[in-house]
Amino acid sequence: MTVTTEPAVLREVAPNGVASIRLNRPETSNGLNVETLKALHDAVLTCHADPEVKVVVLTGAGRNFCAGGDVKTFESKGEKLPDYLREATAWLQLATSALIQLRVPVVTAVQGFAAGGGGLGLVCASDIVVAAQSAKFFSGAVRVGMAPDGGSSVTLAQLVGLRQALRILLTNPTITADEAVGIGLITEVVADEDLQTRVQTIATELSAMPTRALSATKRLVWSGVGASIEERLPEESRTVSELSGTEDALEGLRAVIERRPAKFTGR
Repeated sequence: MTVTTEPAVLREVAPNGVASIRLNRPETSNGLNVETLKALHDAVLTCHADPEVKVVVLTGAGRNFCAGGDVKTFESKGEKLPDYLREATAWLQLATSALIQLRVPVVTAVQGFAAGGGGLGLVCASDIVVAAQSAKFFSGAVRVGMAPDGGSSVTLAQLVGLRQALRILLTNPTITADEAVGIGLITEVVADEDLQTRVQTIATELSAMPTRALSATKRLVWSGVGASIEERLPEESRTVSELSGTEDALEGLRAVIERRPAKFTGR
């Protein structure tokens, strides 16, 4: 009898260019180990290299989006844990960095818990985050004698401000979806049963927009984190000038003048 194992990360691309990346270890609340992180990084890079991909939707199978690191795997390593975590955190850093640098928008759906450097870090590295009403957010690193990772020591403060980031990372409160949207950690909250529909609606809307403009806008915003306005103004000017020569830009202008919906082609 042959035993088959489901991949830790699933990836597929719909005809409209919406790619889905799903963490697929529901029995561990999508806990992240080295193998899963490698697979996630590979899935993101594959989307980056695929010209047909216009948007990426990031989800987690089962009751929870991602509970962070796979604590059972971590505990089993014993005295080898430091070496294992060095490898795991390196892959987590690569995965979150790849999401931020991905040329297309990342829309993330959160159900259940988004916890630890993995769950919270992936949320912070996403462009748009929609959470179910019952979703919860939690850091938890300090509680187990560790420190935040996945870039959350930087990205969280950018999203919610220094004081809120320190409160979340030092005192480890469980944050409700309503509080998360209130402090700017996520984009919006919907009823649990509407989560996937809402995320797909946003992704479909983005897939119909001018892809080069979306990519340039995402790059400008993320690369501006920590930079001064004076540093970013020349890059904004260069980007706008470059985009003005695209077919999509001309189509957008004509559509406004002719009072009709634009039909973008990504060129």
